[in-house]
Formats: sequence, structure tokens, C-alpha cells
Amino acid sequence: MKQNFIQSRNYLLLLLISIGILWGCSSSNNDPAPANQYLVSSSVVGEYTTAQLSARVDGAALGSDNALVIGVVKGLIKNPIKVIKVVYNTKGVDGKAIQASGLVIFPKTTESVPLISQQHGTIADKNDAPSLYGTASEAYQLASIVASNGFIIACPDYIGYGASANLDHPYEHRETLAQASLDMLRAAKELIAQEKAAWSQKVMITGYSEGGFATMALQKKMEEQFPNEFNLVASSCGAGAYNKTAFMNYIINQKTHGIAQYNSLYIWVTMAYNSIYGLNRPASYYFNAPYAADVASKGPQASIPVSINLAYADTFRNGINNGTDTQYITGVKDNDIFDWKPKTSTQLYHGTADQHVFYFNSETAAAAMKAKGAADVTLITVQGTDHFTTLPNYLLGTLTFFTSKK
Repeated sequence: MKQNFIQSRNYLLLLLISIGILWGCSSSNNDPAPANQYLVSSSVVGEYTTAQLSARVDGAALGSDNALVIGVVKGLIKNPIKVIKVVYNTKGVDGKAIQASGLVIFPKTTESVPLISQQHGTIADKNDAPSLYGTASEAYQLASIVASNGFIIACPDYIGYGASANLDHPYEHRETLAQASLDMLRAAKELIAQEKAAWSQKVMITGYSEGGFATMALQKKMEEQFPNEFNLVASSCGAGAYNKTAFMNYIINQKTHGIAQYNSLYIWVTMAYNSIYGLNRPASYYFNAPYAADVASKGPQASIPVSINLAYADTFRNGINNGTDTQYITGVKDNDIFDWKPKTSTQLYHGTADQHVFYFNSETAAAAMKAKGAADVTLITVQGTDHFTTLPNYLLGTLTFFTSKK
């Protein structure tokens, strides 16, 4: 009897062990969590109540003293938010692995919400990078309010800011902007799983100025190279320099505004492409005296308070106009992102009086896209507004657009 009991017990133990092994092999609950491929680290920046977000609006963080505007913005605030800085893996200008950073903002809600990738505009002060969450940053001022409304928002720093601040920012470079933004989305996806946040699996992308260009570059890369990785449902691009070839030909040949602040960005693009494409020419190749010496020593901080075409050197201008400077022309053309066929529902916002990033960038993009058969591209022309006064139309329009795609 005792021997039979022992045999039965041993048999039962073996059976349980076997079942346990089988369960262990088949049950995801016992499997170790897959290692993150993109997300390197994450750290909580802070958690903020709706009252704290409302106080930001009262403090004129959005730069408006209009009671109606403040009321509308306050109306967007619905949920507290949690702000997390991330460091993630991406690629630099040379295609080699590099770590970059960004910010992910979560609404504190049980509702399943979309994920927005918000590409920031030009940053002159590296302290305004999204991951630093300074009060002057787009992430602090705008993205946090929109997140509170019911969106998860990923804000890439790009190369040259945050974790990669020791590097020069490859200004207006299509490939690195797209890659850093895409890899940030991938890191955000891993963070969402880590945070167990409710995500609807929908993705929307947006940005203004350099952010508009970055968003278009990201959209093109996602649609053409990784069409099945994310459920991209909407893209909203504001005042981006999509037609780089036409832009360059215009500013080297036509009389423009002569505003030094705007010209500094044209200087930045000129010298960035000189470096990115390995030309490494002196500033004097591109600019006349006395401006060349200022550009050589100060870069984009150089002051050129005249129409920029007068500052460009004849040798450079002639090489572009007669087609002999093939290296530079090829580099600029590599950053054209206006002539392709988007599949995603896309809106382009631009003011007709924009003297910073000229209106023809969006006009030629919309025309080229429709000519290629794009069925859902809408050019939203804002009559009489400049680069900055178009912003309210873009912001309100984008939020309405994205809300309709939830």
C-alpha cells in the first residue's frame, strides 16, 4: 500500500512537472519580456495636473494675451499628463549607430488614444530641445496641452540636441530628420508597452517650419520603406521647405527681404550641406566679402542684413545656374521631398505672405503630389499671413484634423 502511494505520488509529481514545463513553454506570462531594440533608457521628467497645465496658459506660455485664444486653449485641457525623457538608438549622418533623445508625453487616461509624432521647428538655443522640457520649448508649451486632450505625443530632439548635443545639428537634412523621428516613434512604441499605456495603434505626424520638412521626410520614409510597420492615418505639415531646388534657385537669384534673422537660416542650410555632403569648401566659396569671414567664424549667427542674393559669391551662383556645380546641386536635390505620391491623408498649411519659407514650397508640393495621383492631399492656403501669423491656423486646423481621425 505504502509503495503504491509513493509510486502514485511520484507519478503525480512528474505529471505536474511536465505540465508546468509545457505551460512554461507556451505561456507568454512566463516568458521574459523581449529586449528593447530602440529604447535605451527612460526617466520621468514629471507629472502635471490639469490645474498646472491651465496655469501655463494663464502665464502666457503660448505668447497670447487674447482672452478668446486662452479660453480655447484651456478648453483642450482634459487629462493630467506624465512626461518621460527617452534615450534611443538611431543613425547619424554617416549612417552609423548613435544615441539620440526625445520626450514622450502621456495623458493619464484609460481611454485608448492615438500616438502623434511631433517634429519641432528650428531651434537656435539647444536648451529648447524637447527632452530638456524647458518652458520655451514646443513640448512644454504646445505638445503638453494637446497630449492632455487625449493623445500620446512623441517629440524627437533630432541629432545635435539633447543626448547628441555635442554634435552639429544636420540642419534641414532629409535623411537624418526622418531617421531620428522614425526611430523615436519606435522607441515610443516600446515605452508604451513598458508603461502599459492604452494606445489605439493609430499614428499621426505633424510639424511646422523645419518640423514641417521633417514631417514630410518622415512620412515619405514610412510610406515607401516601412509601409506596414505603423498604422499611419494622418499627416499635417506646416510651412516646410519641401522644394529645396526651387528654394535655392530663388534665394541666390532674386531680391528677398534682407532680414538677417531669416538669412541666418539660409546660411545654416548652405554650410550644413557643404559639410554633410563632404564638400568642405571655405565660406568664401559661397559668400562675398565681408560676409564670408563672418560666416566662417560665426556660422548661422553671422549677420547678413541685405537681400541674400547679394551676399552669395558669383562663382557659387554661376555654378548653380549653369549646372556645373554638380556636387552641390546633387546634395540639394537629395533633400527635395515635394515630388512624390503620399498615400496617407495629408494637409499642407502655408501663408501666402511667408517671406521666410516661401509659399511656393507647399504650392509646388501639392501640385506635384496630385499630378502623381495622390488622392488625399489638401493645400490649406492662408491668405496674407507670414511664417508666424500662419501658426494659429495650422495649430487649430491640425488638432481638428487629428481629432477627426481618432
